[in-house]
Amino acid sequence: MAPTIDGTDFARETGEVLAWFEDYDRRVAAGDLDAMADQAAFPVNEVTDNSEGFGVAAPCDRDRFLAQMREVVRGGADIEMTSQRQPFFLSRALCFVITDATFTADGATSSMRYGDLLIRTPDGWKFQTMVAGGWGDQM
Repeated sequence: MAPTIDGTDFARETGEVLAWFEDYDRRVAAGDLDAMADQAAFPVNEVTDNSEGFGVAAPCDRDRFLAQMREVVRGGADIEMTSQRQPFFLSRALCFVITDATFTADGATSSMRYGDLLIRTPDGWKFQTMVAGGWGDQM
């Protein structure tokens, strides 16, 4: 059953958002950093926490995003990722998506939960905010 707000059925929007992520995942798997960045509404917000237990937020422009993703996507390891995503619509144009992902690299498996705020633009869905724990000491 698709989520509803004030009686609005978001089945179509849910399909759009999940298709957006499938496309984004293909770009990640291909290592196409510029295409990944094209799916962002810069500057994006990065929200995380640090080892002291405090939340940290910072803006991220396209250059910074590309540098970060270059390190993550082309880090040399053969990475396999599976994920389950749950979109939560705040309105027709705002959707927060929680992802539970499992990564396997070099025989080791790890899991993480992260979230993305997607906004609907005239050009389609774009991510605007990325939220994941544990990265604040690197910001």
